[in-house]
Amino acid sequence: MATNSAIEWTQSTWNPVTGCTKISPGCKHCYAERMALRLQAMGQSNYVNGFRATLQPQALELPLRWKKPQRIFVNSMSDLFHKDVPLEFVRQVFDVMGRAHWHQYQILTKRSDRLLELSPQLPWQSHIWMGVSVERQDYYFRIDHLRQTAAHIKFLSLEPLLGPLPNLDLCGIDWVIVGGESGPGARPVNPDWVTDIRDQCLAMGVAFFFKQWGGVNKKAAGRELEGRTWDEMPEAAVPRARRSVAMAMEAVYG
Repeated sequence: MATNSAIEWTQSTWNPVTGCTKISPGCKHCYAERMALRLQAMGQSNYVNGFRATLQPQALELPLRWKKPQRIFVNSMSDLFHKDVPLEFVRQVFDVMGRAHWHQYQILTKRSDRLLELSPQLPWQSHIWMGVSVERQDYYFRIDHLRQTAAHIKFLSLEPLLGPLPNLDLCGIDWVIVGGESGPGARPVNPDWVTDIRDQCLAMGVAFFFKQWGGVNKKAAGRELEGRTWDEMPEAAVPRARRSVAMAMEAVYG
C-alpha cells in the first residue's frame, strides 16, 4: 500500500484508494490499471476488485508511522477525487496529511470539476500540493479549476503529453511536470512540444521538471532535454514565480 517510488518527482507512494475509471485520452494506456490487474492475479488482498475504485481504510494512517520526512504521491494507483470516493473519506485523507505534517504530499487528479467543488470543504495546508493532469489543449479547463482552489502549491502534470500545449496560462501555477508516455503502445512525444513548454515555464519563472521521453523502453530514451536534466521543484521557484506573475499583471494593468 505504500512503497518507495521510482517516479522521478516523488519519493514514496501512499494509496488509501485503489482503482479508477478512464475519463480522457491520457488514460488509454494507464500504468496503474496494468499494475492493479497484475496484483489481482497474484492474489494481493488490496486488489481483489482489480481496478475498480476501492477504499483502503486500513492504509489511512500509514504516513503517521513514517518518521523520516519525505515527499509522498497520494493515490498513485487511483484518483482521490473519483466520484466513488465519498467526501468524508477525502476529509479523512486530509486529516491524516494534516497530522503527519512533516511530510509533503502531492495529489494529482483529472477530475478537476470535483476538486473545485470540494475544495472549500477541505483543510488545505502548505505541505499539501495539488495538481491536475493535462494531456491535450482541450483539457486546459482543468488548470482553471485548479487555480480557483485553496491549495497553496499548485502544479501541472503534462503527462502523457499527447500534443502541443501553446499559450499555457501559468498564473498561480508553481510547478510543471512534463513526460512522454511509456510502456506498451506508448504514443510518441514531439520534442518541440516539450521545449515550448519549458520555454513558457522559464518565461514565467515556474519550476520545470522533465520526467521522461517515454516510449516502450523509457530507460533507453532517457530524460535529458537539450543536453541536461530538468529537476526543478516548486519550493525554490515559488518566490520567483510570484514575482513573474506580479510583473505580468503590472504590464497588463499598469
